[in-house]
Parts: sequence; structure tokens; C-alpha cells
Amino acid sequence: MNLDFGIIPKYLPMFFRSIGVTMQVTLLSLLVGFVLAIPLTLCKISRSRILRGFAQFYTSIFRGVPQLVQVAMAYFAAPQLFAYKITSLQAAVLAFGLNSAAFLSENLRGGFAGVDVGQKEAAQALGVSYPRMMWDIIFPQAIKSVLPSIINEIINLLKGTSLVSTIGMVDIMRTAQMVMSATFRQFEPLLVAALIYYVIVTILNFIAKRIERKVRKSDQR
Repeated sequence: MNLDFGIIPKYLPMFFRSIGVTMQVTLLSLLVGFVLAIPLTLCKISRSRILRGFAQFYTSIFRGVPQLVQVAMAYFAAPQLFAYKITSLQAAVLAFGLNSAAFLSENLRGGFAGVDVGQKEAAQALGVSYPRMMWDIIFPQAIKSVLPSIINEIINLLKGTSLVSTIGMVDIMRTAQMVMSATFRQFEPLLVAALIYYVIVTILNFIAKRIERKVRKSDQR
């Protein structure tokens, strides 16, 4: 085996900086996705057939189109359509935010469906308005029940952001490619990138399990 890990220490600062880029895209996309997922979820549980149809159609688009195509459309096609020169960060957050909204809304819809119908009926009987009932009673319980699923979606989002290397962002994957070009070594830089992703995902999985245990304990009280 022709391996030389001695080349890696020189490039570790680049890898550490790339973690910040990856996390920036992930967190901003999650924020956009969560903000959009709330009204999308309300459309999915609405009595209006039109709103439900729109929400399901939206979700089906992002389920059916590969993420690479979504990123490419945001970066290359959006400027053509809107005459606006979009940055790679904006394109990444737009693509992954819209995508994340589709999947987060499915998680939230499941959480809303799991809330006892009796609580909704009791709130309505007491004259609580629909917006206040959703925000004060239903929404907190729905979020609580689907937190592990939301963290799993964050993990999927994090791994998916490796595609931003295709639009010039120097994330973890792009850094590995740059090191490969500079050193003419392939295995070592890719292994470092894989280990970084693995460590981050392992930490998120640990957090998800802790949250799940706390939710179970609170439900047993």
C-alpha cells in the first residue's frame, strides 16, 4: 500500500476552515427550511384541498429531483431567469433551504397528527383562536415528538451539502479535491474528509439519542 499521511498536517488548517463553510451552509439552510416548513405543514393539514395539493406537489418536486440538479438550477439557472447574479452561498442556501422545507414539513405533519385530537377540541371549546391554539398548544407538542426526526434531517442536510463543491464553495469535499490536486494523492485527502463528516454525524446522532431519551422520560411522567 502506497500511503503517505505525512502530507496531511500541512493542509489541516484548510480542512478546519472548510468545516466552518459546511456548517454555515447547513445552519442557514436549516433556518430557511424550518421557516418555510411551518406554513407548508399548515397547508398539508389544512381543510383546503387546494392548499393540501400545493403542499404535496411542492414536496414531490424536491423528492423527485436530485439535489445536484437543484443546486445547479439555483446557481446557474436563477441568474438567467431573474437577471440577478447569485453568489454560491446564496444558491446553496436557496437550494438546500427549499429542499429541507419539503422534508421538515413531512416530519412536522407527523408531529401534528400525533397530538391528541381532544386537546384541539378542548381549546376550541374554550374559545381559543386557531392561531393561538396552534402556537401555544399544538406546535410545542408536535416539535417535541419529532425532534429526533428533525435531527436526522439535519444529518441528511449536512451530508448533502458536499454538493456545494460543484459550485465553487470551499467546503470539506472541495478542500479534499484541492489537496488531491496539489499532492497527486487521492486516498489520504478523501479519508480525512470522510472522517470529518463521520465525526460531525456521530456527534449529531449522539445528540439525537439524548433528546429521544429525554422525550421518552417526559412522556412517562
